[in-house]
Amino acid sequence: MMQKKFLSNLLLIVVLNLLVKPFYILGIDAEVQNRVGEAIYGNYFALLNFSFLLNILLDLGLTNYNARNIAQHPQQVSNHFGKLLSLRFLLFFLYAAATGLAGFFIGFSGEEGWLLMLLMINQFLVAIVQFSRSNLAGLHLFKTDAFISVLDRLLLIAICSVMLWTNWLGGELKIEWFVYAQTIAYGTAAVISIAVLLFQIEKVKFRFKKVFSIYILKQSFPYALLILLMMMYNRIDAVMLERILPNGDEAAGIYAQGFRLLDAVNMFALLFAGLLLPIFARLIKAKEGINEMAKLAFRILFGVSVVTGIVAYLYQSELIQLRYQGATAESAEAFGYLILSFIPVSMTYVFGTLLTANGSLRQLNIMALGGVVLNIVLNYFLIQSYGVVGAAVATLATQTLTAIAQIIIANIIFDLSFGNRLRVALFGLVGILLITYTQFLEGADNPWNGLFILLGTGIILLFALGFIRLGDLKLIFSRGAQEEE
Repeated sequence: MMQKKFLSNLLLIVVLNLLVKPFYILGIDAEVQNRVGEAIYGNYFALLNFSFLLNILLDLGLTNYNARNIAQHPQQVSNHFGKLLSLRFLLFFLYAAATGLAGFFIGFSGEEGWLLMLLMINQFLVAIVQFSRSNLAGLHLFKTDAFISVLDRLLLIAICSVMLWTNWLGGELKIEWFVYAQTIAYGTAAVISIAVLLFQIEKVKFRFKKVFSIYILKQSFPYALLILLMMMYNRIDAVMLERILPNGDEAAGIYAQGFRLLDAVNMFALLFAGLLLPIFARLIKAKEGINEMAKLAFRILFGVSVVTGIVAYLYQSELIQLRYQGATAESAEAFGYLILSFIPVSMTYVFGTLLTANGSLRQLNIMALGGVVLNIVLNYFLIQSYGVVGAAVATLATQTLTAIAQIIIANIIFDLSFGNRLRVALFGLVGILLITYTQFLEGADNPWNGLFILLGTGIILLFALGFIRLGDLKLIFSRGAQEEE
């Protein structure tokens, strides 16, 4: 039943997000960069990533802890929601003080300081939406959660479309206007998400309880530490580019081009994590086997990420030029390494989520600490030698090694068994794709024909080799999975 529910809700959330988020990322966000220029957008991108680094102070692990706890004890949602929401407002002041002080010492001042302050407010509003969604997911209200997950982007698309493609603002665009639009969209989404959740909860009291808050923070601290460490090795690259290189703003802007495309495809894997965390948590609480659920998520996500990563890497120049006319060879090469990291990142969303649901935070935090050290060291040396491409290589190396560590830890704890057949299928998938490209498609007169042929070959192989099965599709469309439990 859990597999059926997972697949049916996965279909809904994927369809909604594929309709909305790629358009925002590639249509709105990329167009903003084209309008304001690489240097201005690069400076914004560095500030945005900097605002993420201490983002954990806004949350302190409450979202992941709450999703896991509510999935296992849904009756506690009415008692916890008001208290945790009150606590979050206090955490915002802690986050704002720490990030503002760190930004001051790094050298962000004037207009940069103003933008950083706005971005901190936006981070708080996003955190409120994520907290509301963690309650919805914990209650297994996946369909409601799916609609809330795209609400902020829908609002941003509407607001930014007016700014970009009408003359209402005189045909001019400033980066701060883009940030203002985010504030309006995130604020509206936060209010609506809380209102929707309140309809599901009875007798909510908004009050700060010191004893309760201390207890919850102690329980959620390991989650907070994990998120902080993972955020650092996922986001510090753009900040180091902007600070290390003489043309740091422009370099961060070039890096943002490839990172944005990675973000677009990464959305698919992120959806898995949002669904898997409460499902894994409930299965573990009920002491039911998780092997079949893990195997299902693994084979779908791994197969899709391998096809996507290989095809996009082989056609890196064509894809980067498709959205950014005049993009440099450096931008294409950086994108190539970044898109390959989609494969290990996808594995993190399966095995890291499983370990989080199990409460294996000590092992995950040791892994993440190693990832931070590795990423900072690699970025420091590779950025100085290879610039933007060096940062992309550092990301690929870090994501690969941390994903392998999580797979090993999960196998030790759960004794997972995926069978030799799946491993053989993996080698077959990669081998056939590379042979098809090198023997038949490399150097084709029209590279787009080769891209679509290779992509089509990959999709056929996903079914032929069993990564995606007809039985999965039957489960997705099964009537028995249409009701939320």
